[in-house]
Amino acid sequence: MITLTEKEILSNWEKLRGIITDTFEGERLENLNKMYDHFEERMVLAPASGKEHFHNAMVGGYVSHVIHVIESALQVKSLWEQNGGKIDFTDEELIFAAMHHDLGKVGDLEIDYYVPQESDWHRKNKGEIYMHNPELDYMTVTDRSLFILQHFGIKLSKLEYIGLMLTDGMYEEANKTYYIQYFPQNVLRSNIAYILHQADMMATHIEYDLWMKGDEKDKVKVKKSVEKIKKAADTTSKFLSSDNDNAKDLFDELFGEKK
Repeated sequence: MITLTEKEILSNWEKLRGIITDTFEGERLENLNKMYDHFEERMVLAPASGKEHFHNAMVGGYVSHVIHVIESALQVKSLWEQNGGKIDFTDEELIFAAMHHDLGKVGDLEIDYYVPQESDWHRKNKGEIYMHNPELDYMTVTDRSLFILQHFGIKLSKLEYIGLMLTDGMYEEANKTYYIQYFPQNVLRSNIAYILHQADMMATHIEYDLWMKGDEKDKVKVKKSVEKIKKAADTTSKFLSSDNDNAKDLFDELFGEKK
């Protein structure tokens, strides 16, 4: 399991706040800062998912994932543009939607979305590092994201709304009617949702790959430790079972009854 250091967590938070300052302005920037100030203590520590084999199920994982999606979205947008794709949205709109597509995973105004899984069985057998907070009212992540934004008076453009709403692609059942259309007049007219979904998928799978690499390293370390313990045990066994009088004397001295 990979983890972030305290320095990395704080650095990611500063980076996210820097992106906000550099991207937005006026009343929107003011309201965004109010929202991020409100959630700072919880958001900076929030995970991006609950299971270790998903993505960024660790302290600070949410902010790390958000930054990853923002950077990936700008890269994917550039790739679409280089290959003749229509770009009818601004970088601000793209960054805004990428930044807030998972905002609902922070929870509501007072209650966290994820809480630590206290069951050892679930942690060991299902990889559940966190579980959904049973005290939280049910909403989809997307619906809660939009609820939080409106609470802080943060308005969305139409393209930001569409992009944020559809970032999860068809993993969200309600999105199918937008992505699967047989009438030309109903097909998505902007590529922002496709680009955001590709960026989110790319970031998520890369984070999974990084977890796998970290998990493999941990397994190798454990395997080496077990091998060392076995080797030491074998050596001790041979040593004590030998006819060497010195060995027997040493064993008696260490473990025998004191005279």
